[in-house]
Amino acid sequence: MTSLSDDLNNRLVSPNESGLDPAVLVPLLRLLAAGEPVAVTDLADAAGLTEEATRTALAATPETEYDDEGHVVGQGLTLRTTRHRFTVAGEELYTWCALDTLIFPVIIDRAATIESTSPTSGGTVRVTATPTGVTAVEPATAVVSLVNPEDLSSIRSSFCNQVHYFTSAEDAQPWLEANPGGEILPVADAYRLATDLTTTMLDRVAPATTPTPNATAKHPCC
Repeated sequence: MTSLSDDLNNRLVSPNESGLDPAVLVPLLRLLAAGEPVAVTDLADAAGLTEEATRTALAATPETEYDDEGHVVGQGLTLRTTRHRFTVAGEELYTWCALDTLIFPVIIDRAATIESTSPTSGGTVRVTATPTGVTAVEPATAVVSLVNPEDLSSIRSSFCNQVHYFTSAEDAQPWLEANPGGEILPVADAYRLATDLTTTMLDRVAPATTPTPNATAKHPCC
């Protein structure tokens, strides 16, 4: 793991840095995976928190998405269209960034098929990710971009909007030139980073309310 991704791991799972509270995010992701908006009261019950505490935790991520009725429709995993399609058990969902697509199968304990487009070439990347590994990458040369912005408080705009799939390192070159502090990783390495993030995240959630999938298993990739 590079120094950038190692530091990023620590920062993304810190509510003080990213605003993301694993105690709320993990149950929210599992509820959103059903493909329906999530009532805050239902999320509070799933998280074992008061409604007030749940709303406070959600507000720490200002880009959390709500529908007209005040139900949550997106925080990392979203019901609204992005360039990262994330299909689980027939439910067509989306994510805020490429790394999310590799994190969430472990958290929700379900396999996902992923389809994303390169922001430079428009080429399509297809990935199959399971709770225990990545089983397919097309094209095999695909990479994932990473940044480590100074300020993560608006995580979607500062981080997620720069974390993409590219069809190859060559395809990512214009992005690297525009983001000299960034880096690219093969999908297998990005999955390992995602696993580290997930393990840390799940360790911070009370086991009584959020069972932890086996995130420490070996993760083969094609």
